Amino acid sequence: MKHDTPEHLLSDANLVAETGQPLAVPITVAYGDGIGPEIMEATLKVLRAAGARIAPETIEIGEKLYRAGSTAGIAPQSWESLRRTRVFLKAPITTPQGGGYKSLNVTIRKTLGLYANIRPCVSYHPFVNTKHPTMDVVIIRENEEDLYAGIEHRQTDEVFQCLKLITRPGCEKIIRYAFEYARAHGRRKVTCMTKDNIMKMTDGLFHRVFDEIKLQYPEIESEHYIIDIGAARLATQPERFDVIVTGNLYGDIISDIAAEMTGSVGLAGSANIGEHVAMFEAIHGSAPDIAGKGIANPSGLLLAAVMMLVHIRQPEVATRIHNAWLATIEDGVFTADLRGTGGSPNAYRPFGSMDFADAIIERLGRKPAHFKPVRYALAPETPRSAPATPPRRPAAAKAMVGVDVFVHAAGVSAEFLAGRLATLAHQPRPAGFTLQMITNRGVKVWPGGFPETFCTDHWRCRFVGTDAAGNPRTVSHAEVVDLLHNLISDGLDFIKTEHLCTFDGEAGYALGQGQ
Repeated sequence: MKHDTPEHLLSDANLVAETGQPLAVPITVAYGDGIGPEIMEATLKVLRAAGARIAPETIEIGEKLYRAGSTAGIAPQSWESLRRTRVFLKAPITTPQGGGYKSLNVTIRKTLGLYANIRPCVSYHPFVNTKHPTMDVVIIRENEEDLYAGIEHRQTDEVFQCLKLITRPGCEKIIRYAFEYARAHGRRKVTCMTKDNIMKMTDGLFHRVFDEIKLQYPEIESEHYIIDIGAARLATQPERFDVIVTGNLYGDIISDIAAEMTGSVGLAGSANIGEHVAMFEAIHGSAPDIAGKGIANPSGLLLAAVMMLVHIRQPEVATRIHNAWLATIEDGVFTADLRGTGGSPNAYRPFGSMDFADAIIERLGRKPAHFKPVRYALAPETPRSAPATPPRRPAAAKAMVGVDVFVHAAGVSAEFLAGRLATLAHQPRPAGFTLQMITNRGVKVWPGGFPETFCTDHWRCRFVGTDAAGNPRTVSHAEVVDLLHNLISDGLDFIKTEHLCTFDGEAGYALGQGQ
């Protein structure tokens, strides 16, 4: 696993031009929306003053492009820049509500394969108020899969669906990355969080892969929490955790919670790492209510830029900036969002965005007195010991043994629907199926349903293949088509189907709740 530095930087950490001067690294920069331009200008000012060897090229993304008719929020030529530089420093953007606009962050992460999101959440006690003065947690979130696949459908008058997609390669990549990160950064423990007591197949896969991979890192402590109690423990006892690895939705939620627990979401930066491209950004939004006032805190974007500098093999510059930022915080120099925090003598005299940047620049070369000085290095800061893409496993022996047919039927009972479907499983074409179960919102309502169970107009009807004697058998796609033809002929509105398959003899589908 690696922090995937562009190939033209991998061979030598101190590449120089013919003049003997270090080469400037091309990076793509987006100023974003709302407070984005202000905090980006402040961040770049600090980077230039600290001697960062970068050659920014600017692209336009976000609200302006959305309003101009681009549902993606990014122009084709901007993709060319990202693929060329492979390093992206991005300010927050505004995604318009409604209208079919897709999240540009999600689009970039998935299109460019940025599978790992890294969010350090550190407390800066006593200078920034927090109830958790020793908190130092890194949350590593899977970035491409889960419910964030964004595959949603309206299926009936009453029911909408979002598909949760989890893959074994996706689990392997992010979990191995978490252990490699822990090893490279001297972290003691990796905690996995899932909800596999309920989602036994999807979250269950994530947990199983974690249990497989942790055996390859015996020097690192490992543990698993169900996400609800894990999040509760994180909120009250963050010192129990070191590195947390989890899925996309859970990681998105708990990383924002953890950042707020440190004292302010505005202080947190994040990295999005892929095999080819990396993106660095603050975790907060575009805050349009304070845009243009010059009071926004650039710290989150600046600390993301520090992560970027380590990624592009300029750890000495990253070290100077981070230590100067810590010294600035120690001196009580704050922007308006931290007014009144930590008992600072300057707490009621907030600094503007550019003044705050100037204060950091004045302290370049200084080390903090209270906080432990930061020291970045080329190695072992960047995990490199495992390939990002795991090898494919041999295909399992797959057999189809039935089908779930989802039916839209309003104002009917489960018993009435079952009576119609049981007959249609065989007539007029001998499909050779038996109706085994009907569920509504996942709960079994036939056979043996309870009248107290609330039902909508959306029914999952499970048909299993049976022979003439009623014994289980495999079925063909043609037989499924025959079954669906029977339903159509009787006027039933089926919405979709899901094949019931076994893989090496193991069921690849879940039971209904109560089955």
